[in-house]
Amino acid sequence: MEIETTLSSSKKNKDLAQKTVYSILFSISFAHLLNDLIQAIIPSVYPILKQNYNLSFSQIGLITFAFQLTASIFQPFVGYYTDKHPKPFSQIYGMLFSLAGIISISFANNFYWILLSVMLIGTGSSIFHPESARISNLAAGGRRGLAQSIFQVGGNFGTALGPLLVALIVVPHSQVYILWFIIAATIGLGIISKIAFWYRDHLINRQPKKVVFADFQRLSKSKVKWAIAILLIVIFSKFFYSASLSTYYTFYVMDKFHLSIKEAQFHMFIYLFAYAAGTILGGPLGDKIGRKYVIWLSVFGATPFALLLPYVNLFWTDVLMIIIGIIISSAFPAILVYAQELLPRKLGMISGLFYGFAFGMGALGSALLGTLADYTSIQYVYHVCSFLPLIGIICYFLPNLKKK
Repeated sequence: MEIETTLSSSKKNKDLAQKTVYSILFSISFAHLLNDLIQAIIPSVYPILKQNYNLSFSQIGLITFAFQLTASIFQPFVGYYTDKHPKPFSQIYGMLFSLAGIISISFANNFYWILLSVMLIGTGSSIFHPESARISNLAAGGRRGLAQSIFQVGGNFGTALGPLLVALIVVPHSQVYILWFIIAATIGLGIISKIAFWYRDHLINRQPKKVVFADFQRLSKSKVKWAIAILLIVIFSKFFYSASLSTYYTFYVMDKFHLSIKEAQFHMFIYLFAYAAGTILGGPLGDKIGRKYVIWLSVFGATPFALLLPYVNLFWTDVLMIIIGIIISSAFPAILVYAQELLPRKLGMISGLFYGFAFGMGALGSALLGTLADYTSIQYVYHVCSFLPLIGIICYFLPNLKKK
């Protein structure tokens, strides 16, 4: 009788662990939306800052480099530490850093003050992401790809809304109107606080977390390292190319099609909205057909459209940017879950590593492409970057982890 009771209790715990907690997934996704909305302020106000303070493209690239570096360099360390010592309330500290960055950039009137402001926002982001990815896994039940897509799409919609809100609120008035985004940070703090209490209450349930990715791979250590290396090369290709789109796209359409700042921001919104929509597909599709194929198709599959982009008119530029956004954005949820399945006992560290490396490649790409734009032209940058998705062909060598 006692054995039956124990087995029944074990089954209940297992069923609880398998249940997908959608309320938490959508809450952490909305928190991700607000976090990335605040991040999106930075590239969205570049045309204003460039005009007000006579900044060069190299300085714009350095601002992005400073932001992305702080948003990337701390993430693996935060993830490694919280793997051993989970901190349910750490995200609150991250949002407070972002709040300080919003206030600072609203009043920044020189290049170095701008650098300090974006570094505060970057630090907040580096604290937010590793624990958020862990919470998504904890609430996923058995649907990790879907959970990661729900989490990612919140961030992508936040990134898409950033330039639209900046165009509506900041561009018609002045830089100080960035202070309105304090509202987003305040709402974020409230949501994150509730999630933190849920997370704290579930930290005692350790055993299901240890076996969450059991039996998904039986690869040797050398093959795991090789697969991680390939994924990092794919991240390089994807985010180096994405840096040209997210940092310089407004300048590109302004230069090539002679648009105003406000008009360019709306075209940026079209691309970012498509990027957000594509994220919804990547995770669930990886659950069904295997993450390797999603990663391969989403990176390498963007190649023909990227190669066409520099040669078309404004209408077809929007069409191609929608296609590119949908295709290339579906990769990251699949990449992240694939990496977590390779190293299931190091969820925080691997999430921090890949988020960090992604931001780091965006930082490096922005800095180098800004310098290239100063020496050549912004249109030439898009000709060069159109070849980057070709690197995605290396995904062919990834092992297939899909369960049989």
